[in-house]
Amino acid sequence: MSSRHAHALTAPAPAEVPEASSPAPSRVGAEVRALRKARNMTLSRLAAASGLSVGYLSMVEREKAMPSIKALMSIAQALGVTISWFFDADAVSPQERGLVVRRSRRRRIDYSTGIVDELLSPSLKGSLELVLCRMAPGASSGEEPYSHTSEEAGVVVRGRLELWVDGQSVLLETGDSFGFDSARPHRYWNPGPDETEVVWAITPPSY
Repeated sequence: MSSRHAHALTAPAPAEVPEASSPAPSRVGAEVRALRKARNMTLSRLAAASGLSVGYLSMVEREKAMPSIKALMSIAQALGVTISWFFDADAVSPQERGLVVRRSRRRRIDYSTGIVDELLSPSLKGSLELVLCRMAPGASSGEEPYSHTSEEAGVVVRGRLELWVDGQSVLLETGDSFGFDSARPHRYWNPGPDETEVVWAITPPSY
């Protein structure tokens, strides 16, 4: 994971809220472009600050490429935000804003590596961020480990997770949990034949 974190209608009765199995994919590229322009940054400046190429960033902004977790973290840091900024925000009722996240209205980021992060926290303003990470078989956070300023912990609710921290590998099964200082270089992947789900907690929300 990289920093290994974002982004009024009348409330329907709880029974009327649809159970969507897959919320709409996020539009990370459009958010990157809008924030870059708000910062008065050229693609060249963003490329220099993030360590990514102008061509690659252009493809990301045009929704032709979806960045990895590490790449999105580099972009976020260069723009002065956390990854949480890029979570799509859906409409919530005034009564539930900051308190409840309906399954059908989760904010979400889809990564190029087969990982989908869904924000479970009702607000990004607190000191704790809760994320549901879904990983397709073979999906990973990337070959290169990453680090950030935070502490994180999680529990594998379905499937298997192989986690590397400081080069040490551990294999986690359904029901196993973990925790570590995010400043330690880390990465992870799904080594199993089925989808893996991990509930991840990050504090403070630097992801």
